[in-house]
Amino acid sequence: MLAHKWEVDHDPTGWWMSEKLDGVRAYWDGEAFVSRLGNRFLAPDWFVADLPADTLDGELWVDIARSSSRRSASYAPAVRGWTGARSATSCSTRPNAKGPFEDRSAHAQKVLARSEAPHARWHEHVRCTGVDHLRAELLRVEALGGEGLMLREPGSNYVVGRSTTLLKVKSFQDAEARVVGHAPGAGKHKGRVGALVVELADGTRFNVGTGMSDAERTSPPKLGAIITFRYQELSDDGVPRFPVVRRRADRCRAPRTGEAGRQARQREVHGQERRDPPARRRQ
Repeated sequence: MLAHKWEVDHDPTGWWMSEKLDGVRAYWDGEAFVSRLGNRFLAPDWFVADLPADTLDGELWVDIARSSSRRSASYAPAVRGWTGARSATSCSTRPNAKGPFEDRSAHAQKVLARSEAPHARWHEHVRCTGVDHLRAELLRVEALGGEGLMLREPGSNYVVGRSTTLLKVKSFQDAEARVVGHAPGAGKHKGRVGALVVELADGTRFNVGTGMSDAERTSPPKLGAIITFRYQELSDDGVPRFPVVRRRADRCRAPRTGEAGRQARQREVHGQERRDPPARRRQ
């Protein structure tokens, strides 16, 4: 079962909320862990010895500081070994069985309690009371170094594949970059721009194509123009992950960073920057 992204106009009141674990998604079929693509994870005998002879859908992750696990947990079983890893069951036993999430969750907790498996536990879910509760919990988790949140629709059934009853919630950040090149498109974008090659104020270069309209691909921002883009986080090399173009500004200037850049971008969004005095615009 795969998640869609939560949109800000979606009311999360009453939905089940849990931390999004940054590990490896795994399905326990009663004998082995299986990846989303159907590949088996070769877990050692001591790790799976007490797991139940039932099905579980959850996450394999390393139980260390979240800020560190963000970089290492996805490769823990293959690279770091299995010491410290856990299977945090974030869904249910017998995922393909009929019944609402609440029933499957209760059954999962009973099965795990009976098995007394030291490397598996139920992943806590709480009822969301509204957007303010969601944002407060997201800030709390992110302050601990966590990745984000997951939302499950109450009373929902298990669905194989991507489902709107399962939503992932992450914060996004805005930044600016200078256009330094145009990467050619392929497939349906052949003959047009596939992505913009952009550069941050610190010289970091990367491509961003998501968020561009057909018209923008046909007539892209000029070299030297500044774009505002949205991203989730920085990679270990300082490259924005999952960048999305938000808007363009054809005038040439240096990309703005930090709090001054954030405030300037806010003024642009609300159409206020052109009313500011020149000295203020140069900040």
